[in-house]
Amino acid sequence: MATDSASRRSGEVIGYAPGAYDLFHVGHLNLLKHAAEHCDRLIAGVVSDEMLLLTKGRAPVIPLAERMEIVSNLRFVDAVHAEVVPDKIDTWRDVRFDVIFKGDDWRGTAKGEKLERDFAEVGVRVHYFPYTMHTSSTILRKTLAAIDAGEPVGRKASARTS
Repeated sequence: MATDSASRRSGEVIGYAPGAYDLFHVGHLNLLKHAAEHCDRLIAGVVSDEMLLLTKGRAPVIPLAERMEIVSNLRFVDAVHAEVVPDKIDTWRDVRFDVIFKGDDWRGTAKGEKLERDFAEVGVRVHYFPYTMHTSSTILRKTLAAIDAGEPVGRKASARTS
């Protein structure tokens, strides 16, 4: 999905917000909503099931097609791109964005520093947003596993004995 050349000529800023967007939650919503405020056109990169398995060592709960459908229906997302390669620079070669948006949990990490170096070479700015600490797909996954195992979630065990 190459960005259209008319957008390039008009000086439009193309933003790219990659993510798994698995178990879609308010942290995902915040990232995409804030990203849209910092560009003229927002493309959400939804990482494929295969890439999640390769990079995170686990498959998503929600399949790629459904995650793409959810994200594409947000009014502030202009387009969705299935991210099927592990290197974001390879994605940039296809999509041609001007700024990439990431959660600030990447800032100062080896991954974040590599991202900044790689994108500086092609003139792309990395813009970080505050990570939503109180929720994440990891927390949701653990909660679902606890529910499935019949363990108490969000309550003290003593509260259940009354």
